[in-house]
Amino acid sequence: MKNILISLILFVLSGCANQLPPGGGEVDKIPPRIVETYPKNGTTNFHDDHMEFTFSEYVDKRTLKDALFISPAIQGDLELDWTGTTVSIDFPGPLKENVTYVATVGTDVVDHNNGNRMAESYTLTFSTGPQIDRRVILGRVYDEKPAGTMIFAYKLAADTVNPSLTKPDYISQAGANGYFQLSGLAAGNYRVFAVADQFRDLLYQVEQDKIGVPFEDITLAPEDTLFTGLNFFLTQTDTTSPRIIKLTMTDRSHILIDMSEETDSSIITTNNFSIIDSTVKKYFKPVYTFNKVNGNNQLVIVIDSVLNKEREYFLKADKLIDKKGNVYKNEITQITVNDKPDTTKPKIIKTIPPERGSVDFINPSLIFYFDDAFDTTSAKTGIAFSDTLNRPVKYSLIFPDNASMIIKPQSKLKSSETYLVKINLSNFRDIAGNYTDSLYTFRFSTINEIDFTGASGTMSNVNLSDKPYIVLQSTDKTEGKIYSQYLQEGNKFEFGRVFPGKYLLWCYLDKDSSRTYNRGTPFPFVPSEDFSFYPDTLNLRARWGQMDIKFKFK
Repeated sequence: MKNILISLILFVLSGCANQLPPGGGEVDKIPPRIVETYPKNGTTNFHDDHMEFTFSEYVDKRTLKDALFISPAIQGDLELDWTGTTVSIDFPGPLKENVTYVATVGTDVVDHNNGNRMAESYTLTFSTGPQIDRRVILGRVYDEKPAGTMIFAYKLAADTVNPSLTKPDYISQAGANGYFQLSGLAAGNYRVFAVADQFRDLLYQVEQDKIGVPFEDITLAPEDTLFTGLNFFLTQTDTTSPRIIKLTMTDRSHILIDMSEETDSSIITTNNFSIIDSTVKKYFKPVYTFNKVNGNNQLVIVIDSVLNKEREYFLKADKLIDKKGNVYKNEITQITVNDKPDTTKPKIIKTIPPERGSVDFINPSLIFYFDDAFDTTSAKTGIAFSDTLNRPVKYSLIFPDNASMIIKPQSKLKSSETYLVKINLSNFRDIAGNYTDSLYTFRFSTINEIDFTGASGTMSNVNLSDKPYIVLQSTDKTEGKIYSQYLQEGNKFEFGRVFPGKYLLWCYLDKDSSRTYNRGTPFPFVPSEDFSFYPDTLNLRARWGQMDIKFKFK
């Protein structure tokens, strides 16, 4: 009985020490929120030694520690004391006099029941002086997962802000929809970055964190209260040169190269690679090179010489270039020889459009990807292009590499018609002479002339001298289409011959005339190009375009 009584007392005491929400009931899908604070938002002449937050439900205490930020920064460690759903945060010492403080609770806070994140960050503003700095910057982070992105604001004294070395003066965080608010700002000049701060160390880790660069520095004059439209695209900065991470000789003819990242197409040539026989100090060039379509950053080298297992061989790449222009020269990797014969027949693994897909009947391109390189000279004689009545269609043929081809009709096709591309696969022979003795028929159709749609309208709040570039972008990520044009005279835009579907409409100021959005660099600072999204998704139906769109640039 004594042991039972002791166990019961310990159980009751442990329950009192750890206040948890009751279990059972429906699955909790409601995000936690802050329902009360001490001091109240906007309090002046605040001189207490702590502040408090009360949540709408029990939250994970650890996540609050990672999500609480105070600007300007308070030196020393904060102490957190919980009572139910209320946390008291004790300051390590007196606050500065006549300073506006902004305490931000970010969206990393999750509830205890089901791990629901706060839907948006919460900002508490108070002052130790007689007035509050009430200047605000509003904006949005555009990314697949914007929630939790940190907003770092630096008060500029000189153009030397390096977010990798300097912690911000003011901090906020983007909510689930990407919107953010920087509050309690004093008059002055600011540079603001959006950083996916994975370590939560308030520093931008190059190549670790994604970053959004502003289109300009922001000046808040004493009479200003609000700056809106500070939008960001997040991007991963890449300063590392590509390298070969693995080399596999899959058979006597093929060498599979696994790269550390995607490479620029300019390096995928036979002249860029060499096979070195170190035993006899000779080298030779591969016959084919191509990018493996279904591989993750993989290249394939095809050779016609049988390597001797008794010798040492190396693959030399004169240069490797990634999509960001980073270069690594003279990469040399040893080859483990595989003398197994190649008996695999080349086959088509991807087409654009997909089988039985539709294309525009004006200037379409049909792309065919193979899983192995083939003899293009023989391949040219194995293609027939016709309609369903077997009437031939003249075409041009392009080989981007030895494992793909592009077929383009030389004249306009008919609207709402079915066409056939017949490929005699016996003409597509790999380096070992393997081929498939069959006829592959690719069937596609052209869209009906009247089934096209369109979008047109005018844009306000921009100048043509800033070169506004309008983009109509499909929300379909797999087969999405993109249409683009510069804003026309009278601030008009008009997209015709658009495939039906749902589209996003956005615009950026293409000041460098590149027709490519410039994301800028954080340090040395190069501003990004300013951009704005039309607020609604356009549902463009066949035969029923959307006209007279009123697009305001911010």
